[in-house]
Amino acid sequence: MKGDMILKLNHISKMYPGVTALDDLNIQFQEGEIHAIVGENGAGKSTMIKTISGAIQPTKGTIEINGQTYEHMTPALSRANGIAVIYQEFTLIPVLSAAENIFMGEFLMNGMVLDRKAMYNKSKELFERLKVNIDPNVKVADLTTGYQQIVEIAKAVSKDAKILIMDEPSAPLTTSEVEAMFKIVDTLKEQGVTIIYISHRMEEIFRLSDRVSVLRDGKYITTVNTADTNKAELIRLMVGRELTETYPVRAKHATETILSIRNVSGNGVKDISFDVKKGEILGMAGLIGAGRTELAQLLFGYEEITEGEIILNGKSLKPKNCMESIKAGIALVPEDRKRQGLVLDMTIKENTTMPSLKDWSSHSVINHKKETEITEKYIESLRTKTPSMDQKAKNLSGGNQQKVVLAKWLAMNPDILIFDEPTRGIDVGAKQEIYQIMNDLADDGKAIIMISSDMEELIGMSDRIVVLCKGRMTGIMDRDSISQESILAKSAGGDENE
Repeated sequence: MKGDMILKLNHISKMYPGVTALDDLNIQFQEGEIHAIVGENGAGKSTMIKTISGAIQPTKGTIEINGQTYEHMTPALSRANGIAVIYQEFTLIPVLSAAENIFMGEFLMNGMVLDRKAMYNKSKELFERLKVNIDPNVKVADLTTGYQQIVEIAKAVSKDAKILIMDEPSAPLTTSEVEAMFKIVDTLKEQGVTIIYISHRMEEIFRLSDRVSVLRDGKYITTVNTADTNKAELIRLMVGRELTETYPVRAKHATETILSIRNVSGNGVKDISFDVKKGEILGMAGLIGAGRTELAQLLFGYEEITEGEIILNGKSLKPKNCMESIKAGIALVPEDRKRQGLVLDMTIKENTTMPSLKDWSSHSVINHKKETEITEKYIESLRTKTPSMDQKAKNLSGGNQQKVVLAKWLAMNPDILIFDEPTRGIDVGAKQEIYQIMNDLADDGKAIIMISSDMEELIGMSDRIVVLCKGRMTGIMDRDSISQESILAKSAGGDENE
């Protein structure tokens, strides 16, 4: 750290119709530091990244790199100045090797022939520089997500990156892969690379960064030394207010069973049995590969049940497809909301009303008044932040996208709501809103099944927790007996009756 100023944003603003994405942003980055950027979804972090990389042009302001001022940054100019971005969605081609991906667009040639030996050797040197052992000839499709990310980083380093921007780099990674990524970030810092690190995960901010800059509503709020601040202070700066308790107080609910899972097998899970009660939040814990999402897919009809049955409202149900589950009153808010929960190029109104369209359309004619009323109802009740119901879903923050996914199901009035990783990729303030919405739904008598890898979230929100391991159920715990230790023990395969 303590290097010279390498990058400076001077009075950067970016306006879209009806929206100010960046508002007079001024931030400085030092050579060789890890500089975290935090803020709620919609704070302007993604727009800032795209401005630095030249993907979009600011409405006003300049970018200064190593003392040189630029009014019009382009992707080529950004790369020429040593700026590289690792986005959440990787840019690798799965059928090509690691080496071919690293040199994509700038293949090393020997005359008119691809110089595979040179690319292999250069790639090997890059991996050695990052202190990792990857075969340059291995196909990217055969690598884990963590190793694919390392190939992305090596690709950036191969172009002599001086400034590496990492956008939520840990989001798709396992715990062990996150630790490996941390080591690489530390290594790059030692080699003088400036890391701009965007993350919602506070533990990562405090583990890695030297300084933290806070954005809120497109504005620069402040920059602090990480060692001189704490989680509560950063959250206050991000949201502009003191947050009350993160998790709402759970009330006592009726004991009436609405859903019974009886010896269910299929889609990688075996002999699962438990009940879900009206008005309760049933957490579902387990390690990656435990079968939680697979069980949710069975309940929602994505996959067929091979053995056992579901009893919903006293009636047996073995859904052969999603429509049968939806008609029975089951809704799924999926883990990947962008690919499975929304049509990103459609508007909020279209996404909200699409599943229930047939219920209030006549002879294929859409009742646009009813469509508008329903959309307005859920924008208001879920407090969705948007300039218009005609805003496309892809332009919303993660938290507001999640609210639109939820709105489309609430319009169907389901009895059972399955949330798969409900707050993944969502900022602290929006998380609290989602928790309150879930709590309110339970208070209204809805039964909620919440799959989560966040231990605090599970313990803070659940009335009971079911634990799975390798496709089997290893335990179910009441609120009074829930602890991190007991969840971890059963997640690792502890006996159900322990």
